[in-house]
Amino acid sequence: MARDRRDYYYHQAKEEGYRSRASFKLKQINERHHIINRGDSVVDLGAAPGGWLQVAKELSGGKVLGVDLQRIEPIEGVETIQGDINAESTIKKIIKIVGAKGTDVVLCDAAPNLSGNWSYDHARSIELATSALECAKKILKPKGNFAVKVFQGDMFNDYLQQVRENFVKTAAYSPKASRSQSAEIYVIGKKFLTAPLRKGDEFVMDIEELGSSGDGAVLIEGFVVFVKEVEVGEKVRIKITDVKPNFAFADVAERLGKTEKSE
Repeated sequence: MARDRRDYYYHQAKEEGYRSRASFKLKQINERHHIINRGDSVVDLGAAPGGWLQVAKELSGGKVLGVDLQRIEPIEGVETIQGDINAESTIKKIIKIVGAKGTDVVLCDAAPNLSGNWSYDHARSIELATSALECAKKILKPKGNFAVKVFQGDMFNDYLQQVRENFVKTAAYSPKASRSQSAEIYVIGKKFLTAPLRKGDEFVMDIEELGSSGDGAVLIEGFVVFVKEVEVGEKVRIKITDVKPNFAFADVAERLGKTEKSE
């Protein structure tokens, strides 16, 4: 069955003019998670031979850019860069093409060259996915989306947590087009966070006003944080419990007394 399925997507790719059977993985990811919308700009990291670029162009109709160490054969309506995503010079080239405001979507279907040593291959996959995440953080617009391939293993949960800290929603997904014997899985991050804080961060704050819901409302580097069960005039240590694109929530970790203004 695995061979039949592999042959099915291989032949479908040939029949429909895609450069890779992996094109169907992106189609299925997008059907499930809606990471690419019409008009979006898309950057595909490790894009050769270009199967995902073809699908990204179909789905978005907008600016699509492929980046790879190898040369990518031209695709109509798609721009390409030959370069290393870890190099600052490559990041500058990407930003020059997509614009200073950034891109709507970052994709990465790249995989390391397999050695046959699973622990080593898994670690290399996580290293590559981490590079993709770091690049995405530099080029994504606020509320942008991210999808990256990783190999499952003992480092997977830690990587998933890294993505979770930078996006409002995260998920792990295996499209049907992935081979059944493959340990690959795709990590999806939706709505990139550009807030100056993250879940679990702690701050000492003076509660000077309440929001419309009755929670305390404080500003951290211009970012609104709503604090539960506080009163005006309290000095508290807060712990961030949830971060949204435009605001965050926090609980009181410690009550430190009254503010100087209230005394």
